[in-house]
Amino acid sequence: MNTYASFSPERPAVERPCKLMLVTDAWTPQTNGVVTTLEAVIERLRHFSIEVVVIHPGQFRQMPLPGYREIPLVLNPWQFGAHYEREAPDTVHIATEGPLGMGARCFLARRGLAFTTSLHTKFPEYFNERVHTPLAVGYRILRWFHRPAVRTLCTTASHREELLRWGLRDLEVWGRGVDTERFQPDPNRETGARPRLLF
Repeated sequence: MNTYASFSPERPAVERPCKLMLVTDAWTPQTNGVVTTLEAVIERLRHFSIEVVVIHPGQFRQMPLPGYREIPLVLNPWQFGAHYEREAPDTVHIATEGPLGMGARCFLARRGLAFTTSLHTKFPEYFNERVHTPLAVGYRILRWFHRPAVRTLCTTASHREELLRWGLRDLEVWGRGVDTERFQPDPNRETGARPRLLF
């Protein structure tokens, strides 16, 4: 990954930020764990001078997911390539396994371009509960989707062990945490205030 502009004797090299393309089927105005995580990661990456370009369903033709209208399904994911060519990122991370993630995965894998992926949701279990798809089928699809990734990020050590048992490889634990700037004890809080529970 080249993070420097071209060098010539007449002109010193000028450092430029690395450009990360983040591909996600889940994005604002949705409110869920995936969107919240990605927004927090983008904010942190800016501190490291990493430019993040988000490719999301709002940039494509879409329809609501039947039975879950808040989630848009991209109808023309093959147009990911035009976004890639226009932005020319240094690296790509695919955050979701939906239609847009699938379009990005196929485009990049066909061209032998490196990328990373992440696992946020236990889709095999979800589809097993909703439509009785066997877990083995769901994990076969996950293995296929994540196989060409340089690394696949997962949420916890126990999740990593579970994924290894299902045959996924090149897994990296991508820990979560509490935002201690947003959630912290308030020494000025009235002592008689009732506690509030978060989960």
